[in-house]
Amino acid sequence: MAQRTSKRQGADDDYALEAVPATARKGFWSMFVVMMGFTFFSASMSVGAKLGNGLDFTGFIWSVVIGGIILGAYTGGLAYIGCDTGFTLDLLAQRSFGTAGSKLASVLIAFTQIGWFGVGVAMFAIPAAELLGISPVILVIIAGACMTASAYFGIKALTIVSAISVPLIAVLGIYSMVLSGIEGGGLVAIFSKSAGSLSILGGVGLVIGSFVSGGTATPNFVRFAKNNTVAVTTTVIAFFLGNSLMFAFGAVGGAFTGKDDIFYVMIAQGLAIPALIVLGANIWTTNNNALYTGGLGLTNITGLRQKPMVLVSGVVGTVAAIWLYNNFVGWLNFLNATLPPVGAIVMLDYVMHRKNYRAGAAPAHKVHWGSIVGVVAGAIVGNFVTLGITSINAMIAACICYLLAEYLIYRKK
Repeated sequence: MAQRTSKRQGADDDYALEAVPATARKGFWSMFVVMMGFTFFSASMSVGAKLGNGLDFTGFIWSVVIGGIILGAYTGGLAYIGCDTGFTLDLLAQRSFGTAGSKLASVLIAFTQIGWFGVGVAMFAIPAAELLGISPVILVIIAGACMTASAYFGIKALTIVSAISVPLIAVLGIYSMVLSGIEGGGLVAIFSKSAGSLSILGGVGLVIGSFVSGGTATPNFVRFAKNNTVAVTTTVIAFFLGNSLMFAFGAVGGAFTGKDDIFYVMIAQGLAIPALIVLGANIWTTNNNALYTGGLGLTNITGLRQKPMVLVSGVVGTVAAIWLYNNFVGWLNFLNATLPPVGAIVMLDYVMHRKNYRAGAAPAHKVHWGSIVGVVAGAIVGNFVTLGITSINAMIAACICYLLAEYLIYRKK
């Protein structure tokens, strides 16, 4: 009877509080469209436009390749752990941060993802309302309701939305890029007109920073992968190829038109309706994943079922969308420096204490103080150390704190 109840709850909550069983695992293509949809985001195209306006063609290529390799390695490691255990990021944090300590990780993750969901809704509603000549509030309500409804139905709905959106975005983005290339006399010529003072290291930092925080939530989705090969392959392809496509779409159009937002790039190209489609589809796929992650975080914090927590997250994000967009983006960027340390600590703890992640193994700590201090130190270093790459600095600081605690405190017990 207990086993049957657990399965019913898991099926309803997308296994928010337990490992995903073998019967619920999915193959390559299902996971591929989900992860590609996750990385297809308008903000990444805006970063691409900044790269296109700040680098020559060679510098752009090197920045995307180096940054993509680092981003792929980070998310690929988390993908392996998520699939191997079947756990959400929040359940993984229970092992690496402790049962009580994991709530800090969940608060940070849920708070930032709900915040970015609201920002994403406004990112669609405000320019779309400007183009259509209607109130952005109307579009905020409609977009927020639609995105919340699809996230409510879990991984199945994420797969359907991504399967529709990914081909649309790819086709329209490639068309915009080719159009810019033809009209601008080729890629090298386009980039040579707009190259600014951005260094390759700065470009690499932008590439990594564009999605390293969101990528921390990778286990929430690839825990459904059929095996570790599917999990890692789909994730690395998405974060390397998918993200690179977003950068390329934004960079070529941005370098050609001088705009730093793909929506306005496409408007400048006379592609108003495709611009709306790309903007909406891009934000919907990523917002779905953000809201799903926010709901999982609230589930770990409250112990309540996931679906109501997704609804709460969606309502909060939608109601606050325009305010978040106008007032909160800087604060969310500040908090973003806390998420890569969470992922780094999860990976390090998994390597050092893999037995604690096996099915049926209880978390070893109530609070792992090395992990808690590591996230705080990582946030401080990430936000205030200007040398190097922000997210990597934050992860290194977090790992040092974790290791010091492991060897000075926990190994003595």
